[in-house]
Parts: sequence; C-alpha cells; structure tokens
Amino acid sequence: MRIKNVELRIIKLPLVRPFRTSFGTQYERELLLLKINTNEGSEGWSECVAMSEPLYSPEYTHASQDVMERFLLPKIFEFGDIRAEEVADVMRPFLGHQMSKAAIESAILDAQLKLEGISFGSYLGSTREEVDCGVSVGITPTIEKLVEEVSLYISEGYRRIKLKIEPGWDIEPVGIIREMWPDIPLQVDANQAYTRADSAHLKKLDPFSLLLIEQPLNEHDVLGHAMLAKEIATPICLDESITSLESARDALALKATTIINIKPGRVGGYLESVKIHDLCVESNIPVWCGGMLETGIGRAANIALAALPGFTLPGDTSASSRYYHRDITTPFVMENGRLRVPTEPGIGVAVDLDFIEEITTSRKVIVAP
Repeated sequence: MRIKNVELRIIKLPLVRPFRTSFGTQYERELLLLKINTNEGSEGWSECVAMSEPLYSPEYTHASQDVMERFLLPKIFEFGDIRAEEVADVMRPFLGHQMSKAAIESAILDAQLKLEGISFGSYLGSTREEVDCGVSVGITPTIEKLVEEVSLYISEGYRRIKLKIEPGWDIEPVGIIREMWPDIPLQVDANQAYTRADSAHLKKLDPFSLLLIEQPLNEHDVLGHAMLAKEIATPICLDESITSLESARDALALKATTIINIKPGRVGGYLESVKIHDLCVESNIPVWCGGMLETGIGRAANIALAALPGFTLPGDTSASSRYYHRDITTPFVMENGRLRVPTEPGIGVAVDLDFIEEITTSRKVIVAP
C-alpha cells in the first residue's frame, strides 16, 4: 500500500463538563486528526491523543504535528509501499513521540484493513462482541457535586467508577462514595500526585476495597511503586510509567504493579498494545484500556482493543455523550453498561465530515513525493 497524501487537521471540541485532574482543567478537547489517502483508493483515519499542553506527557498537539511533518511522515514516504506492521520499525530511529507514531500507525492500519475488508477487532484478536463501560470522574468543586456526578453515571448503567484524586482530595471523597455505593467496582487515579513519603496516607485507602490505585507516584519512580506496593493493600496499577513492552516487562519484574492500564497512544500504537496485552496474559496480570478523552475515531479502535481476552477489567470506554454533546463519528451509545465492538472494515465507524469542517482550526495536506 502506498500513501498518496496525508491530511493533518487540528480541531477543538467542547466538553460536556470541565474535566479536572492534577494536570489541570480542560474545557475543550484540542485534537490532531490524521486522514491518509492511498494510491489504492483507501482512506484511513486516526487521532493523536496528545493534549494541547505538555502536562500528561512531553507531547502536545502542535509539537506532534511538527514532528510528523518534519521527520515521521517523510520517513514513511521514503519507505514507499508500506503496511502497518512495518511502521514502528521505520520510525524507530526517531526517539520518543509515541503518541505521534501511534497516530500514523493507526491511520495506516485503518486504510489497510479497509482495503482488506477486515475490522480492527478481528485484526487485533478481539474475542467479545461487547465491552463493559467504566467512567472516569474528575475532581469536582465540592463533594456534593461529586456525589451528583457519580449518581448520574451509576443511573446510566456504568459498570465501574474511577475517581481522580490528589493530596487534599482523596480519603474523604473516596470514603463517601464507597459508603453510598458499597458494591460498585471503584478505583482511583492519582496521576502521579504523590511521593514515596505518602505511603502511610495512601494506606488509608485500603479499607475502601478499591480495584486499584492508578499511578500514585512519578512515572519515572518505578522502584518507588515497588516499595509502595509492600506498604499498602490496595493493588497498584501503572499508567504513565508504561510506555512500551520493555517498560511493562521491567515493571512486572520489579513487582511495581499487579495491573496495567494500556493506552495505545502512550505506548506507540495498537500493535505494541497487543504485545503488552500478550505479556500480561502470560504473566496472569489483568489489563484494562485507559482513555484520553478520545472522539469516536479513537474510541472505536479502543473498544476493539478492549475486547481482547486479557482485558478483564472495565476500562475508560465511556459512551460518546460522557464527554461530547456531538461526536465527530456516529456516536457510541451504551446499552446495559456496555458498548458494541464495531464490525465494519477498519475502525468501523462513519466520520462526520461536515461537523469536522465546522470545528477545524487548521488544516494542511502533505503530498507524498
């Protein structure tokens, strides 16, 4: 398959409600969309999950577009005929930029699978037709607002609640939610907000029977997570620390985690995600699919990934309406707490081009030589 041109668009999509974490508050989702056109007449879509600022990771939207234009796409063009399975090796000389690389690989894979008449789920190895839906709840202005928001999601049928926490917003809100809903699967996400010195404080979460605490310490402090795991009963799950198959293998060897959150953008793509999944299945480690406020383009691919057999915990695979009044694809609607895995070729959802045009802030087409 040979690429004819690549269209890069930056869009801004308002969120249903502000989403606050220890990284800051988002009121809209700025995203870099990729559309790849091939000489064979196929097109592939993807989104780069980098945020507008380098707060969650070193990557950010405009830097991702820059590295694609300057380095990654020229390397892909130079390679000529290409398949998705070759993309990671072609881009390997350029260090980092996993989210940018993942977006290119995903768009190529979408175009490739459309040509071959294969769905994302079938290609990745999905074994389920539906996946359980979890929801991530940001830090709210008051506990009353938190209770109101969690009540709404439970009434809508979400099968797992994740609460964002940080120093000063942890033991009390988590305790109240657990007391009100003693049986709901509940987990917390610290987004690196704590240090090794906080182990005694984090131990206060143990009585709440949480599924896990996600990334309590700095992403580089894998040893610290291993030490913390010996001090608290709540299972530790790594997120930002897992950037590749190698980092996952090392974290497991150090016993720094007993659960892994797989985010395709963070690890460099869906093919690397499957490798991490396979490692965890071999090691009897449960995995789940994290979310990055994706639109329907990224959500479709994430749902296909989350249907693999090792994804035994509900992920952040919420319905489109959780984040957006209007999605840029056919919206994902939750039924009985689950979303159906798309079965059409490629990512399997129709893109709303008219709406994308309305919310586009920049557009550039790069023609292959």
